[in-house]
Amino acid sequence: MSTPVVIFYALMTCWLFTEVYYKQALSSGENDTKGKDKSTLSLLWIVIMISIGLSFAAANTVDARMTDGIWIYYLGLLLLFMGIVLRMVIVKSLGRYFTVDVTIREDHQIKKDGFYRFLRHPSYSMSLLTFLGLGLFLNNWLALAIAFIPPFLAFSYRIRIEEQALTEQFGDEYINYKKQTKKIIPFIY
Repeated sequence: MSTPVVIFYALMTCWLFTEVYYKQALSSGENDTKGKDKSTLSLLWIVIMISIGLSFAAANTVDARMTDGIWIYYLGLLLLFMGIVLRMVIVKSLGRYFTVDVTIREDHQIKKDGFYRFLRHPSYSMSLLTFLGLGLFLNNWLALAIAFIPPFLAFSYRIRIEEQALTEQFGDEYINYKKQTKKIIPFIY
């Protein structure tokens, strides 16, 4: 196996373990306001697993190569790495307010500094950056579309549910915060 392939599988393993850890360790607690998630966590896991599996299958069966250049593999690895690491930093920065299910914690506050100064959902942005890295590494147009578009749509649905819960909880404060920030792409969307 070539070095980029070894790094790719190491990053994919790291990504899987961090997401499983988040799911196990960072779920809502007994004192949290529950019932806001509307099964978006389950939907995300299903879409993500299917998307990853189908993107690998597409890369191995459909001739839709993006480029013959080796640079695409390194770009994919870089985005995978950045997405995983920056998501970890963002999860840590949100601290006790981060949960994998849509939840309002006791004494919950809107975080408006750090990454949250520019984006309302930087954790989702970094997840999507990881999917983009996966698709680029597979060097296949169809695999890229399958790796990125379904998770993007699932995260978009989840964002709508999450923002509804935050607006219900914080009212005008969250509405004003929405006006000052973008959802998942700095300065764009």
